[in-house]
Amino acid sequence: MTEPTAPHAAPSSGPGKKPGRTGKSNATIYDIAKVAGVNPSTVSRALSKPGRVSAKTQKLIEEAAAGLDYQVNPYARALPTGRTNTFGLIVADITNPTFFDIIRGAETTATGRDYTLVLAESAESPSTELTAARRLMATVDGLILASPRMDDDNIRALALAKPVVVINREVEGIPCVVPDVNKGIGEAVRSMAANGHRKVAYVAGPPESWMSERRWEGVQAACEWSRLEAVRLESAKPTVDGGRQTARDVRASGATAVLTYNDLLAIGLMQELQAAGIVVPDQVSIVGFDDIFGADFTTPPLTTVRSPLGECGEAAATRLLDLLGGSGDPAGTLRVETELVLRGSSGRILPNSRS
Repeated sequence: MTEPTAPHAAPSSGPGKKPGRTGKSNATIYDIAKVAGVNPSTVSRALSKPGRVSAKTQKLIEEAAAGLDYQVNPYARALPTGRTNTFGLIVADITNPTFFDIIRGAETTATGRDYTLVLAESAESPSTELTAARRLMATVDGLILASPRMDDDNIRALALAKPVVVINREVEGIPCVVPDVNKGIGEAVRSMAANGHRKVAYVAGPPESWMSERRWEGVQAACEWSRLEAVRLESAKPTVDGGRQTARDVRASGATAVLTYNDLLAIGLMQELQAAGIVVPDQVSIVGFDDIFGADFTTPPLTTVRSPLGECGEAAATRLLDLLGGSGDPAGTLRVETELVLRGSSGRILPNSRS
């Protein structure tokens, strides 16, 4: 091991200035070596692989680096190692609160493992998503796709280059984290049946959404079991405004209970029905999906099927980082449970409210 050489007297840098630096340029390992009185190669070993120098030398170098405000350049580090200690997360819509907890969960896991999260969005566009993914892949160690809109072949092609984990979708041969919708939807439909509803409308999400189809399948199966009629309605976009636009179709369908693809659609639908003088839940019960932040701020508070979104973000990041560390399952799906959260927007239908 290389021990410190005799320290050199640092040149006077004047009041308020840090030793070993001039101007506004970033500190380098050579600056740290000069202040610590060691060789630059020793600094490199201490900063890149702690434990390869003595504890005394390590402490001396760390103190010098802190005094110089030294910041590791991940791209410079990647030159010899091929790693940047960053991974990407692409979400379908960065303004959708559905993704807030996913982002937070992934970020918390990244920080705990000394990684930095890089965020991008697809704006619900498969082509935009693929372009963003390819650009990120050039600089990150791996990638998480949350509710991806691109097709399976493109996802598998990305995974040939670097590790990829998917949230809210199953792709054969790719590690995935997927909420199991059947439990939560089953609870919602049984509650509707117990409250006297006989016809349930499902307001679908984007055509490219794999999860929207799974939720519709869950609604159909649960309604068949409970002997309720199920009808599918399309939405223009999975937003509050998209929910407002479905109100006429909901009323025309004759359904007295509605389960929507996400909470934003449910909130918009509730607002539009109430503006038309329709009482929720006396005339129409509404159930959302995901239990986003603010779902209980509505009047009445929104009944919803809760997805453990933060857990999904944490699990996906853990799977990705395990793969990068040489462990973990390179394929297969991790399922997490959903559950019904009963609030005021669903309840017993009034006898004279049935269409």
